Amino acid sequence: MDGHSNIAAMMQTIGENAKEAATALAVASTEAKNSTLREMAASLRNRKPEIMAENDKDMAAGAEKGLTTAMLDRLKLDEDRIEGVAAGLEAIAGLIDPVGSIESAWDRPNGLQIERVRVPLGVIGVIYESRPNVTADAGGLCLKAGNAAILRGGSESFYSSRAIMSCLSDGLRAANLPEHAIQLVPVTDRAAVGEMLRMTDYIDVIVPRGGKSLIQRVSDESKVPLFKHLEGLCHTYVHEAANPEMALDIVVNAKMRRTGICGAMENLLIDRAIASGQLTNLVDRLVAAGCEVRGDPESCALDSRIIAASAEDWDTEYLDSIVSVKQVDGIDDAISFIRKHGSDHTEAIITDDAATAETFVNNVDSAIVMINASTQFADGGEFGMGAEIGISTGKLHARGPVGVEQLTSMKYIVRGTGQTRP
Repeated sequence: MDGHSNIAAMMQTIGENAKEAATALAVASTEAKNSTLREMAASLRNRKPEIMAENDKDMAAGAEKGLTTAMLDRLKLDEDRIEGVAAGLEAIAGLIDPVGSIESAWDRPNGLQIERVRVPLGVIGVIYESRPNVTADAGGLCLKAGNAAILRGGSESFYSSRAIMSCLSDGLRAANLPEHAIQLVPVTDRAAVGEMLRMTDYIDVIVPRGGKSLIQRVSDESKVPLFKHLEGLCHTYVHEAANPEMALDIVVNAKMRRTGICGAMENLLIDRAIASGQLTNLVDRLVAAGCEVRGDPESCALDSRIIAASAEDWDTEYLDSIVSVKQVDGIDDAISFIRKHGSDHTEAIITDDAATAETFVNNVDSAIVMINASTQFADGGEFGMGAEIGISTGKLHARGPVGVEQLTSMKYIVRGTGQTRP
């Protein structure tokens, strides 16, 4: 067998095992799933030193490869972050189990009783880059929703993801659920991704999480349906009726709290009517926080610290301490700019004008639209959904944070008493 044949055979085995595990998970009790999640969290805590040692290997390799500071931050696992991953699994255990819930029920005039009930999707493939915590988040969410998961992490997080996966396997064994309920593809060869994208007999949906090149490849090649998680080209619009102090706090948080997440603001829009009075204060706070500011000619003319933005800047997801500033002529101009340059992820308006805020949320067609809040809240955990498997920017099935409920589908149960159709 050549290398590609070996990978194809390996992926088929993984698919067969996942399909078998999904059958058992679909009828697993809530108690069994929750017990598994808690056992996984316990294993993560018990094996922190081992996980950090494996993460050190990834960090050293990443530094050698020349990964950016932002990418290394996404990759880093310390005690606090591992605790956060464990707590995330416990939070998923605390969520209401959607499987089997009756969404609606009605009776027909002929006596048929119809129910619409939530059921698992089946087998979910997750292809992701860099952030090893996704291994636990995605595995835990899929499990809670009664789905088997096939996880393919990025080569940058290979050792970290493998160490976390070992903890997930501990939990599955301890709670007597199928060990193949969650599987991590054990190779970094990209041919494994190609195989996943063609596994229509085994995988029901694929969730890609990563950069533009990964999403493009998956979109172009996948024969399996997708929950698209496109880049987070997020905007914050400071309207002329914004509270200046609120605007300062939100803008700095939206950009600088964590620059490497998809909910980080990349473009800052400000009404021309208030730019001369407020832009310098915003730049003061951003620069003090370590942010490079790029901008349009008018903004550069107002503040010498602003570097001239190129045409590409307005369409760049920096995931770094860089922001682009654009002056706009009111709400319509802001909405037009977002429609042209946004990625349908998350946008925010800062304003004390309620009517303008409603115009913004009604006319901005993104998965998440915010009023007077930081775009960094674009997160399933912050929405009370537990950890998320991603932010879907598509419009079919799931949109916005993809949590436990979004990882289920519907089936209709029809109860009769002997009816035949005339």
